[in-house]
Amino acid sequence: MKYELTTIGEGQIRLTCPKGEHLVSSRGLKMTAACSEANVAGLLAQLGKKTAWCTVLPESGLSERVLSEFRSAGIDLSNVVMRKEGRVALYFLEPGEMPLPGKVTYDRLHTPFRDIDIDDVNWDDMLDTKMVFVTGITAALTEKTAKVLTYFVDQAHERKIKVALDVNYRSLLWDGAQARKVLEPIARKSSIVFCSRRDAGSVFGLKGSGPQVCHDLREFLEVPVVVSTDQLDGTYSSTAEGEKVYDVERVPVMDRPGAGDSFVGGTLYGYLNGDLDAGVRIGMRTAKIALTHHGDLTRISHGELETADNSDILR
Repeated sequence: MKYELTTIGEGQIRLTCPKGEHLVSSRGLKMTAACSEANVAGLLAQLGKKTAWCTVLPESGLSERVLSEFRSAGIDLSNVVMRKEGRVALYFLEPGEMPLPGKVTYDRLHTPFRDIDIDDVNWDDMLDTKMVFVTGITAALTEKTAKVLTYFVDQAHERKIKVALDVNYRSLLWDGAQARKVLEPIARKSSIVFCSRRDAGSVFGLKGSGPQVCHDLREFLEVPVVVSTDQLDGTYSSTAEGEKVYDVERVPVMDRPGAGDSFVGGTLYGYLNGDLDAGVRIGMRTAKIALTHHGDLTRISHGELETADNSDILR
């Protein structure tokens, strides 16, 4: 196989207010690149896995800003499709502090990625892989993006390529019923499904404790592995051998976006190496690192994984 993981998602620019400020009054915004799928591929690439990302972008300086971010992580970008015209998707983040949550404002309409067609993708290359990774975020954008992801998963399933799905439900993009209609067929063809306890309720109507929901979702979808998160209450995995519960450690939060992607990427690193339990523990460690530095893409190395719990200065 040419790759260990390939994925499709929309490259974006994130514009973030300083903490304590709102969009209506902020005098400056911090610019970073963003894309959940590329964040996962980028973390795996930094840990030595060969990954590729497909997106559609216009020829512009903002697009190059997005591409340079993920290129620097080691992702293969040969399957990125460039258009002569168009705009880059944006999202704005007001970080928020207790008691108020953070707030996201999307500006993602009329981008070339939303009009992606099946014929735009080099499937021979994108399916030359051990695993394909998809998320509910991309499926939610348009009927065309949902169609392309469904085709991606169907072709992978036919070729006995492993499929990983992160449900990653976004209520600002679609409702639970719409999400279930598109994502349930994808989930049933997946080898591993990531779904938080809350998303399991919103999309699949499953309620209960974290471990119970994780177990029930695996049985309902008839998939080999489900990994579930429940904020600070715990992280869970469910396989035919049973359920495991992992304690979550609270860390200072510098920047929240990307932490979930880091968890997924770390878990898939272990899963691709044949050790799900080790993967979940690596995922929890990479998520902690993600929370304590700025940017959607987590910068990590094998050495940093080993020293992640050391607060001393490395000299």
